[in-house]
Amino acid sequence: MRRGIFFHAGVVDRDMYRLSLSRALLGVALLLAAAGAQAQLRLPSLPSLPNLPSVAPPPVLRSVDSTLAPADLSELRRRSIDQLLSRHARELERDPDGEPVLRGELLAVPSSAAARDALPAAGVTIVREQVLEGLDERWLVVRPAAGQDLRTALAQLRRADPGGRYDYHHVYTGSGEVSGPAQTSATGAAAPRAALRIGLIDGGIDRHHPVLRDAALQSFGCDGRRHPSAHGTAVASLLVGRGDGFRGAAAGAALYAADVYCDAPGGGSVEAIAQAFAWLAREKVAVINVSLVGPPNQVLERVVAAVVARGHLVVAAVGNDGPAAPPLYPAAWPGVVAVTATDARRRVLPEAGRGPHVAFAAPGSDMAGAANGSARFVPLRGTSFAAPLVAAELAARLAAPDPAQASRAIAALAQAAIDLGAPGRDPIFGFGLVGEALRNDPERLPLALH
Repeated sequence: MRRGIFFHAGVVDRDMYRLSLSRALLGVALLLAAAGAQAQLRLPSLPSLPNLPSVAPPPVLRSVDSTLAPADLSELRRRSIDQLLSRHARELERDPDGEPVLRGELLAVPSSAAARDALPAAGVTIVREQVLEGLDERWLVVRPAAGQDLRTALAQLRRADPGGRYDYHHVYTGSGEVSGPAQTSATGAAAPRAALRIGLIDGGIDRHHPVLRDAALQSFGCDGRRHPSAHGTAVASLLVGRGDGFRGAAAGAALYAADVYCDAPGGGSVEAIAQAFAWLAREKVAVINVSLVGPPNQVLERVVAAVVARGHLVVAAVGNDGPAAPPLYPAAWPGVVAVTATDARRRVLPEAGRGPHVAFAAPGSDMAGAANGSARFVPLRGTSFAAPLVAAELAARLAAPDPAQASRAIAALAQAAIDLGAPGRDPIFGFGLVGEALRNDPERLPLALH
């Protein structure tokens, strides 16, 4: 992982898989028990997503699965953070809330030239300046004086320049599980010339997988080197994969994919994610999928606000820390399209985050995606894998960045959504379920290698 680390809305190793299995078994046990018992340079504020009236839904299951999420669900991301910090103790440390950050670095957006000039007096050294071409944004990476901890240095900076933005260099992670044995395979099929374009900020992609081999892919990050990952490959396949029995939600579209991890200790940092946003803004890619989650970093918030203000749609997973957990970001920032996940029975996943920021629900379990490093597929679960389905639906409605058209695209998708839960927009399903037909059911994928 990298600077200022953001996590995937999903998990990518065997320990996580074992944890997800125990979680699922505990959920079954709870169901059975219940049955037995009862038989900056500040940008203008951005408007919230429109609270549109919902259309009358067909007869569907409207109740929410009331099973309480097992206690370890909220610990899943925490455990992945613990493992990350254990592997990269020299490069990473924790902030006061336990979130991973780059060791010895802070991010600074001074309120003025005078405030910048006063940074040495505040006890920090400027390490480098980051300029985001295409977003007209810039910030500084600074280092506290020897012997001074990050928390103290950050407090001093904020006191000295209350009009600036100062924060840790957080690292973000994914929000979904790539788990279980590979089950199926498929051959690739040539895709037509891309008419749509869609952006992806995630890990690297295995371009040799049959359903991605002929996809139109544009890459960014890692100095041109390729570092395929399980999470990035799975999300990419859900967007543009194409093969026998498998079809991505935007199959045939051109995928502009930024690898913000590069298999490096500081992967998923605010700096890497911001550079990816700037690249996609320069390329004028209208819809950007971000299946990553992390804390409310002030500098990244500024970058995301700049992207949204230019008429891009940022689609993000709400995360899998459980319904009682605080909101995760970027999904909870104003203007971001926050996506939760449902299973094949239209029940919200018990681990999915909730809140007034939730905009849409989409399939996020009982589905499969491309496996990294083989021609096969793996089961997927998590809000990471619902977000790309919503991104694909919006990409079909927004060809180029445009604030007015972006709002209309959201409104049109809200009108098409299947209203679940409480009537109208609610904190569990948002406007409702979309992309139900886009689920790649493992039962329907070919079983034999071709």
